[in-house]
Amino acid sequence: MAGRKRKMLSAAAAAAPPEATINHESHGDVKDPPAKLKSIHCEHVSGAEVRSETKNQDHRLGEGFFNQPCVSLAKTFLGKVLVRRCADGTELRGRIVETEAYLGGEDKASHSAGGKRTERNTAMFMKPGTIYVYSIYGVYLCMNVSSQGEGAAVLLRSLEPLQGQPLMRQLRAARRRDGARQLKDKELCNGPSKLCQALNIPRCFDRRDLASDPEVWLERDPHTDPPESHDVVSASRIGIESHGEWANKPLRFYLLGHRCVSVVNKEAERLSAEMKTDLNSSDMQSDTGQQHLIT
Repeated sequence: MAGRKRKMLSAAAAAAPPEATINHESHGDVKDPPAKLKSIHCEHVSGAEVRSETKNQDHRLGEGFFNQPCVSLAKTFLGKVLVRRCADGTELRGRIVETEAYLGGEDKASHSAGGKRTERNTAMFMKPGTIYVYSIYGVYLCMNVSSQGEGAAVLLRSLEPLQGQPLMRQLRAARRRDGARQLKDKELCNGPSKLCQALNIPRCFDRRDLASDPEVWLERDPHTDPPESHDVVSASRIGIESHGEWANKPLRFYLLGHRCVSVVNKEAERLSAEMKTDLNSSDMQSDTGQQHLIT
């Protein structure tokens, strides 16, 4: 499985597949057809600019981080910071608060279901940490990251904006209808296509390496502890209702109570709250038992 992924590395040098009109799941964040769109061009950062900014990448996550099973990676992404460095040196940052795992061949809702390989989904079969950008309706984009497992990848579904909100707001406004109200911070990146717009993630980022790319990368937040298991909600994925039993599998993960989550699942949150209560009760009983032993 991993061996076949390595064979796909030579495809990294190939140009990203052209955008095409695709009848694909909207993932719940596209409500209107495109009104007006401005072209997004791939602007590469020069080597000198990259070297001047290396001091800001001390917390960057490398290849080893991405080399884990799909569900594990989807959960571990939560709380990590996605960074987009623009050509002028401006950095946009957002904390990942919601993801979806797509498990590859067995997963009927995955683009790689049944082990199907196409020009479009090549990145899903490349090494863990490879960026997979695809279009829906031929216009909106979604960003995924490959994991361990043949054809497996994680969809980045929602971010909490941390840095560069004014520019994010401009990028989102350029793709909205004239006269639309100004977006609140929590609305800038609360959906897979929205976050691609807000961070200016273009189609040509497809097949790039998130562990080494100079324009987009992932960081750990040194000021925030990783979320506890009871703070992570496991729920069904969005926009895949036609895929039978796979539509109900709890392969979407989000931070409980976070305002930037795109779609809240009350039943899943109830189960998460019950688990947290059970854990607290167990801790209290353990503490009481220790006290009895001491006395």
